[in-house]
Amino acid sequence: EDREAARAHAEACLAREDGAVVIEDYLDGPEVSLFCVSDGVTVIPLVPAQDFKRAHDGNEGPNTGGMGAYSPLPWLAEGVVEEVVTTVAKPTVDEMARRGTPFVGLLYCGLAMTSKGIRVVEFNVRFGDPETQAVLERLDSPLAELLFAAATGALDRIPAPRWSKDAAVTVVMASGGYPGPTDTGHEITGIDEAEALDGVHIIHAGTGTRIADDPADAAAGCCGFEPAEILINTGGRVLDVVGRGPDVAAARAKAYEGVALISFAGEHHRSDIATWPAGLDAKN
Repeated sequence: EDREAARAHAEACLAREDGAVVIEDYLDGPEVSLFCVSDGVTVIPLVPAQDFKRAHDGNEGPNTGGMGAYSPLPWLAEGVVEEVVTTVAKPTVDEMARRGTPFVGLLYCGLAMTSKGIRVVEFNVRFGDPETQAVLERLDSPLAELLFAAATGALDRIPAPRWSKDAAVTVVMASGGYPGPTDTGHEITGIDEAEALDGVHIIHAGTGTRIADDPADAAAGCCGFEPAEILINTGGRVLDVVGRGPDVAAARAKAYEGVALISFAGEHHRSDIATWPAGLDAKN
């Protein structure tokens, strides 16, 4: 965000044995993720979302794979989705076809809403985590129908996707140490209680099972003879807690209500997902 910080980052890169620096434009403004489905000719956008990459509240700490996301984006200007399709996604798909390598599938457009207009940060060819958890929560029509039409060249012959007016917020619960070396193998409790909440569901990302260590727990197995298995954390990002409500504030409250019921040793999460009213932090 300032010249000295940029200089320090460049010097750290050059200090590596294979050090190199790429000079780029600084992209001010918030990031937006827009997924587009393509059959090689037609491009159908899904609804936009925003994720929170930094590990800690206030957008501090190292970058992660994503600590939470929300949709819709009340601050996003009208017409942005159409502009992205017209100026970014469709020209990309058209150029791929012109080169004899038509693209069929999911085009992930990572965008920055800068003071100079929309800029592409990255492309990917898959659903992006954790934005997908919020986006698909709002999809009322079948996802399979959309994907099948893309695979069979029929996107121009199916109805447009139907979207709920509800908002969705997803909060990532991560292992201790993430995004560095992670502390795993700890029992996870409270998922059933969280799932029982209206408007909340849990998506597993880095979980597994092991045999219970405690003899009392082991005795709880089938018929008292089989050792019981317990749910444990096995990766960096462990769970996505998805909340749904009539607006972003209500969906956020639901998500954190679910988070509060779940625990495992070393767990950490951001407490400020979907709270920035304008989403204008340049580091996001």
